[in-house]
Order: sequence, then C-alpha cells, then structure tokens
Amino acid sequence: MVRRKRSAPVLCSGPLLLLGAALAAAGCEGGASKTAPAPAVASKTESKSEAPKKKASRPVPSAAQLLETAKKYFSPLPATADSPTNPITLEKVALGRILYYDTRLSKNHDLSCNSCHKLDDYGVDHEATSPGHKKQRGERNTPTVYNAAMHIAQFWDGRATDVEDQALKPVTNPVEMALADEAACVASVKSVPGYADLFKAAFPGDPDPCNPRNISLAIGAFERGLTTPAPFDDFLNGNMTALNSDALRGLELFIELNCVSCHTGPTLGGTMYQKLGAVKPYETKDLGRFKVTNKPEDKYVFKVPGLRNVAKTAPYLHDGSAKELGDALDVMAEYQLAKGKLSDEEKTYLIAFLDSLTGKIDMDYIKLPELPASGPDTIKPDPN
Repeated sequence: MVRRKRSAPVLCSGPLLLLGAALAAAGCEGGASKTAPAPAVASKTESKSEAPKKKASRPVPSAAQLLETAKKYFSPLPATADSPTNPITLEKVALGRILYYDTRLSKNHDLSCNSCHKLDDYGVDHEATSPGHKKQRGERNTPTVYNAAMHIAQFWDGRATDVEDQALKPVTNPVEMALADEAACVASVKSVPGYADLFKAAFPGDPDPCNPRNISLAIGAFERGLTTPAPFDDFLNGNMTALNSDALRGLELFIELNCVSCHTGPTLGGTMYQKLGAVKPYETKDLGRFKVTNKPEDKYVFKVPGLRNVAKTAPYLHDGSAKELGDALDVMAEYQLAKGKLSDEEKTYLIAFLDSLTGKIDMDYIKLPELPASGPDTIKPDPN
C-alpha cells in the first residue's frame, strides 16, 4: 500500500540514497602434476593458483537468527500495490498499459512513459538525466517505476502524492513530453478512434470517461502491478538458502550500520524524506524538497529511494552522478554514515545483499500491446 504520512527528517546514520551494476568476481584453479617434481621456482600461474585464499574477516551469520532480525525492518513484496481510491480491474490495467506505451501522449509523438522508464530494463534508461522534448534534459535522474506505487510519494521531491497524481505531470512538462496541458492530453487521446471503447470498458457508467483523472487512474492501475519479487522475498518467507553467504553477511552489515533507519519496509525505502549530507555537507545546486515546500529545513532533502532492483538501475543519486553501485556506497559512507568509510570487503558484502533485491520482471504483464490506430482527425506530431 502507498503510505501518505510524511516522516519527520532525522539524522540518518544509514545510507540514505543507495541507488547499478553488481560487482562480479572471477577466479581460476590449477596445480602441478602429482608425478612431476616441484620446480625450484614456480611459474606465475602456479604461484597464483596455489596462493591461499584470503579468509573472510566476517563470519557467515546464522540465517535463522538473521531472518528474525530482518523481519523487524522488512516485509515481503506484495503482488500488487493496491489502493482504495483506485481499485484495480483488468479493463483499467489494459487501458493503462496502452497509454503507458503510446507516444501520442507527447507533443512530437516520439516519447512515451516507457521512453524513460523502460519496463524491459528495470524501469530506467541508465541516463544521468533523461532526454525529453527536443532532446532537452531534466534536472534529476529518472527513478525506476517498478515497486514505486508503494512509496510515500512520487518524484525525488515528493511533489506527487501517488502514481495517479504523478502520471500526467511528465506529459505536461515542457522539458519532458511537452503537451500544453491536461486538456491537450485529453484531446490527443480522444482524436484516436480506438480509445473510445477502451475507456468505456474501463470506466463503465461514466458519461465522458476520457478525462484527465481517468487517464491517470488507468496508468496508475497498470503501474500498481509493476512489482518484482526477488530472492530476498524468498528469504523473508522462510527459505533459509535463498541468500548466499556474502548476501547474508551484507544483510547483517546493512542492519549493523543502521541503513535500516532509512531503508525499511517492503521496498527498502520510499517511506520517508531525508537530507543528503546528514553527517557532512554534500555539494549540490539542487535544493530538493525545498522547491515544493519552501521550508528552510527541507533544503537538500529528498525522498529516500527504494532499493529494489538497485543493482540494475545505474546511475545513482538524484543527479545520476554515481555511475556504479560501489560509487554510490562510497558517497553514502562519506556523507550519510557516522562510520565515514567502508572497506572493500564491506562493500562486497553490501553489494551481494543488494543484488539479492534484483527481482523477476513479469514479461507477459509488460508486453507491448497493440496500440489503437490513428484516424484522419488524430492530432499530428509537433516538433516545435
């Protein structure tokens, strides 16, 4: 469920905006023949293969004990992010899916919701900031749409209360999809003949179903089904072998470092706002939530992102300045953690845990639908 209450900013001693590619390691094995005499000087290959492996400094925690601790902070991901104000129906979801992919919701018919929130790539475009109308760039990194419906609000600054409130804001943003206003969006949709029956089916009984609110409700209903269950959910549901040894170490460390002061709940974030630069000022021109509230205490405050699929959604931070997950961890350790710095081993364990949050995309649910054909009166694209 989407929660509406805003949590008061507190000093976050855990990583605030851990938002990429998981680290990978490769190795080789080898050894001398049993019958061959040992050479006086070993070759480089033999020396490397025979070198003892570095022993992990952190023992593997008990999965059962760690699970009981984890349950205090996290919960399994629900199948859908239900909302009492927008009951999900098959007809509404089908319409929302079509609208999500339709470029005719943009001024030049060259952008859709999927242009920046690519559903086959974990809901992002891997750009620091996304290109919009006439290749203009926005000010902030595009967050993933997956599991976002469970967040307290939408956008980095929380200016939209839910996914329904968020749906048309990019459509009418001059830097993004660039339609003049919501009326222009309705006019564009109504100019496509095939939409009439789809709206009637999704909103039966409404005398004029194609309106801004219903467009938002349909897109929102579709987005509420964009959930990605992951190995971490299997663990939370009692599967003691769902996480490997390094992931268990990383989860234990994640809790020890108090990352859970910000990243909790089913999406491991998205439940509160926090200041970027909690223990040390972070240089940025972006004033964050202050642009919405005009409250001095909201300067440099952002919504805490969820960490679901974080290993697949690089780059990171509100400005996309952290190119890899390890970079984001370094920034968070310096500016958000009382600890100040993470060792390479600690980062390896944390990344292993974060990788366990990578979920499964339902390819049938996001399959590109057949879009209704344009008619003779369909509004034409405008590149200006």
